[in-house]
Order: sequence, then C-alpha cells, then structure tokens
Amino acid sequence: MKLTFLGSGGGRFSAISQRRMTGGLRIDNLGGKNYHIDPGPGALIRTYQFGFDPRNLSGVIVSHSHTDHYNDAEILIEAMTRGMTKSMGTIVGSESVLNGYEQWGPCISSYHQTKPDKIVLKPGKYSQLNNVKIKGTRTEHGDPTGVGFQIDYRGFKVSYTSDTAYFDGLADEHKGADILIASVLRPGNRTINGHMCSRNFVDLINEVKPKVAVMTHLGLKMISSNPVTEAKKISKRTGVKTIAAFDGLSFNVNYNNPKRFRLISLKDVQSSIHSTDHSLYESERKNSYQLSFKHNEFDELAMVRKRR
Repeated sequence: MKLTFLGSGGGRFSAISQRRMTGGLRIDNLGGKNYHIDPGPGALIRTYQFGFDPRNLSGVIVSHSHTDHYNDAEILIEAMTRGMTKSMGTIVGSESVLNGYEQWGPCISSYHQTKPDKIVLKPGKYSQLNNVKIKGTRTEHGDPTGVGFQIDYRGFKVSYTSDTAYFDGLADEHKGADILIASVLRPGNRTINGHMCSRNFVDLINEVKPKVAVMTHLGLKMISSNPVTEAKKISKRTGVKTIAAFDGLSFNVNYNNPKRFRLISLKDVQSSIHSTDHSLYESERKNSYQLSFKHNEFDELAMVRKRR
C-alpha cells in the first residue's frame, strides 16, 4: 500500500489561496485497488502532476459536503467510469454527499451516481469496499452527517479523522489504528470550532497509540508556523512517529513494521495536461493519442466525422 498526499492544505482560505495544494489523498495498491480520498480543488491536475492516472481508480471517498473535500469528485468519477460510459468503481460518501441533508449537498449529482456502486457511510457502521472493510467514524463539524473512516485490510488499519473537533470518544472511533491520519488545522493550543489543533492531536495520539501519525489539512496559521516543527514537538510529547504532510509526500506502508518507511517527495512529471516544455510536445501528443485510443476516448467532433 502506498499513501500519497496530492495536497496538504485545508480550510477555505488555504483552498482559496493554494498556499498548500488541496488535492486530497490517494491510497494505491490497497489489496490491488486504488482510492482517492477527499478530492478538493485541483485534485485532477495534481493527480497528473505527480504521475498518477485517475482512470485506474477503484473508488472515490468523500467525507463531507465542504468544497475543499469534494470539489473534484465528479470529474474523478468520470475518469473512473471512462467518461460515464461504464459501470465501474464505487463512490463512498456521507449522507450529505450522496443524498443531501438539509442545506448540505448532495455534492455529487444524481447523474454521476448512476454508473458506480454507492456506499453511504455512517458513524459506527461497517461496509465492504471491494476487499477491505470500511467503518464510518463520528465527527463534530459543520456538516452534521460528515464522517471520518477506518479502513481494515486483513487486520491492518488506516484511520482518517477528516475535519472534526476533538471530543470525548474520538479516540474510541479510531481505536486500533496502525496509521492515524488527522486533519490538524492550527498549531499549538489555537483551536477553532470544528477542527483540531496540535494539542488536540497530541491527546488523540496518546489515546489511540498508532504506530505512525500523519497530520494534514493544514490551515494558514499552521503553514506559517512551520508544520515540520509542530510534528517534531508532537513526536516528542507522544513517542509516536509523527509526520507533517506536504504536497507530493508519498511513502510505501510496511505492514509488518509501519514505523519503517522512506518519505518520498514527488516531483512534477511535466504531464501533457499542464506542461510548458515544448520540446516534449510531439512525444506527449503521440502518447496522449495512444492512451485515448486504448481507452476508446474520442471527442464529439471525431465521433461525428466517423459516423459520416
């Protein structure tokens, strides 16, 4: 299993400013399947930028109906379903994401829900997602139906808090996590409604006792305070290896010893989607055509000419 952060920023002002990317998180080769989690603004572009292909997704997981978590979900669903031409993949989302709840959502259209399978994730409820179990975890956030989740693959557990305030019982939701990924918006004791700060994360780690902890979804104050320094402080206070996510962070998970891994900083692969290197133009154009032909992707004009 490989974890890749296509963005480590979070909150509306991080999303607006893009001081950190907001493309969410990919989990690849989880029992042979690939998932994109909380694909916020820029997720599609960052997917290509860091060398991934959105067409090889098996699922798109959206925790709640806030723009910095769902913005690019529909285009990733289109990629996963070959342009909405095939019944493929699974959408996992909270009640608001898929069905709507009061003023929240639905943030994935009924059209985009027609081809993939659907799982409405609720706190405390387990579902089977391909060859893994996924459990919804409770959150206290602006979207009342929002969820975090815990993925269980043959007893190895990865937990993701999503956006939530710290509350009594949060640790119970993520009990047994080998890797704990949390949205930590602010540094030190500077808490804010519906989100955790570093102090809250320390408390959560001490209760859950994961092998590895990762903080992501960093707000502007956290970014300005140097997240790496915050992570080192948290590691020292908890005794748990704690990582501050950064844009393009990737690492392979060692199931037998999760503490042993090497952090990789992915570089821009100069995808044809956004590259300005004209020396690559001819080969990229050829490769793009070959990929399109392979996946039976043709623009509407080409299809009209073919019919004539």
